[in-house]
Amino acid sequence: MKALILSGGKGTRLRPLTYTGAKQLVPVANKPILWYGIESIVAAGITDIGIIISPQTGDEVRSKTGSGDRFGAQITYILQEEAAGLAHAVKIAQPFLGDAPFIMYLGDNLIQNELQGFLNRFKSQHLDSLILLRSVKNPSAFGVAEVDAAGRVLRLVEKPAQPASNLALVGVYFFNDSIHDAIANIQPSARGELEITDAIQYLIDQQRAVEACTLDGWWLDTGKKDDLLEANRIILDTKLHHSEVLGTIDESSKIIGRVQIGANSEIRHCTIRGPVIIGENCHLENCFIGPYSSIANGVKLVDVDLDHSVILQGATVTGIHQRIVDSVIGQRVQLCVAERRPKAVRFMVGDDSQIELV
Repeated sequence: MKALILSGGKGTRLRPLTYTGAKQLVPVANKPILWYGIESIVAAGITDIGIIISPQTGDEVRSKTGSGDRFGAQITYILQEEAAGLAHAVKIAQPFLGDAPFIMYLGDNLIQNELQGFLNRFKSQHLDSLILLRSVKNPSAFGVAEVDAAGRVLRLVEKPAQPASNLALVGVYFFNDSIHDAIANIQPSARGELEITDAIQYLIDQQRAVEACTLDGWWLDTGKKDDLLEANRIILDTKLHHSEVLGTIDESSKIIGRVQIGANSEIRHCTIRGPVIIGENCHLENCFIGPYSSIANGVKLVDVDLDHSVILQGATVTGIHQRIVDSVIGQRVQLCVAERRPKAVRFMVGDDSQIELV
């Protein structure tokens, strides 16, 4: 069994952050989104992993994620020259996949459920494909499935104008080698891409064994700012089980709830109310840090009131007397204020920006 993780694409919905980096490397609770998928796959016993990368961000994905040693896996990087669809990614990965069954995992997705139970069903029932579904409020934004009472998939439609159900395809798929023949027999869609939904529909039309499981846990597609903040909130709520302080905290600071502070970070005259995670080599002074905030390595915050936000590596925020809420601030951003402004501000700030509120 192998795994194929898709970590290409342009990340247009997360711009400006993704003008300078891969969307799959944007951190959730100070860990790249991509790494959660790798860890989930390895936990299911699959260690031979291919990662699809793009020419624009592939070097960054490769340098940060490495050979796979940190995860107990072996990673092979596969360059997709153009974003020509999910099925196209499988097509160019065929030399890596061979005739092995595999999991395909979209690198910007997070799911609560462990993969092992789905993998066991896929193997024990000798399926050609097992897809995962989740009921959603806006099915027109996703691939949508029609299934019968036994869980057999009847029809798939990509982003239908009039959805036949509210069951969206989650970005995790299980395939055997029959998918390669299916991809060879489909044509590009109206948007010029080889759609994985069309390939699965080909399997269905050929009377192959295609079934579905409906998730009972959460599923997050982190392609937009609010989705990213929600993923950060859920991960902090479910994964941050205890406090751990490796940095230094002065006597005037208050730490309330589950808070993790990395090595060599310095906390002065601050109140931090968890769940909150703070990375290494940070300096926080005269700050209030509210719940569901993640602060990456090397961040400097002085005179800041922050809540429900994600601050990326190396950012500096000083003298902001307004409350910063629901914000994502990119790497190495410099944000300061010249005078007092209204009670709250919201930001989506890309890497290397410099902003002054006047």
